[in-house]
Amino acid sequence: MNRINKVTRWASALMAAGAAGAIPVAHADIELGNGISITGFLDMSYSSVKPDGGSSTESIGIDQFETDFKYAGSSGVSAQVDIEYGDGFDGSDDETFVEQAFITKAFNEQFSVKVGRFLSYTGWETEEPTGLFQYSGTGYAPYFYGFYQNGVSAYYNGGKFAVMGSAVASAFNPLDRNSIDGVDDKMGYEFGVSVTPVEGLTAKAFYISDNDTDTDIVNVWVSYAVSGFTFAGEYNTADYGGINYDYDGDGVIDATGVEGDGYLLMANYATGPYGFTVRYHDFEIEDAAGATTDDGSAITLSPSYKVGGNLLLVGEYRMDSSDTRGDSDLFAIEALFTF
Repeated sequence: MNRINKVTRWASALMAAGAAGAIPVAHADIELGNGISITGFLDMSYSSVKPDGGSSTESIGIDQFETDFKYAGSSGVSAQVDIEYGDGFDGSDDETFVEQAFITKAFNEQFSVKVGRFLSYTGWETEEPTGLFQYSGTGYAPYFYGFYQNGVSAYYNGGKFAVMGSAVASAFNPLDRNSIDGVDDKMGYEFGVSVTPVEGLTAKAFYISDNDTDTDIVNVWVSYAVSGFTFAGEYNTADYGGINYDYDGDGVIDATGVEGDGYLLMANYATGPYGFTVRYHDFEIEDAAGATTDDGSAITLSPSYKVGGNLLLVGEYRMDSSDTRGDSDLFAIEALFTF
């Protein structure tokens, strides 16, 4: 799971799945009997990145393979365990690990509570490639999105209005169990609201307060789907409390500074098996003196083609510009198989 090229979130996967031709159809949920089913995907790609004034770096192989096991019990109790082969939470390559594992209790059709390790609600772009309209994610998710979290979450769906909230060990670190050497950490919290006032229009707003890292984040996005088109816009703002933090545990500081802002604009058109996406994003992170510690913007062009109900081919050309990282061009071809 590459957090630069595969930054995604399940909250927008449901919206993305409604755009015919944009991404594969929903997973099949293969029934094994006695309430047990499985689903998953295989993601493979070739990519070439050429920095300005430098040599190209090429990569080919399996990006991610995931199998999700689901159990539907009685009295509204269900469970899900996602097993992934890819980049581990600690940044290590080619690992097989438990990505999610949680139990859900549905009290009625509107209200449910889950406990375990689960994915943050935040972000327009999904954590998994099955929910993206293009090959790459923006790359700014470690600054503005929550990640996999250990804790408890509640969700209320009132039709055109929904409310969600979580209390977790950490909003950003799935390996955090709220204790370091026997000393309790501070908790993290996430709150969100969603409205769908008319058909095709969805707006969501989220607030993350991670007391352990002294971080506060606001994430807002809006999407509108009509006549084969899907339009989306997202805005993020964050206060990092003036600290450095390694969000994904890979030994690299992800947030350096006191504040950050970022946004994206996206348009997709899909007809039959064909789809085409245009996206622009921009973000900047500043320190206490107002100096930029990280930034980036990019224009992404991405055609896609459904070979069948389970196989999607995605191409991408991306032009990145950054004062801190330098400029580069990306070319990629992706094959995404779902089951």
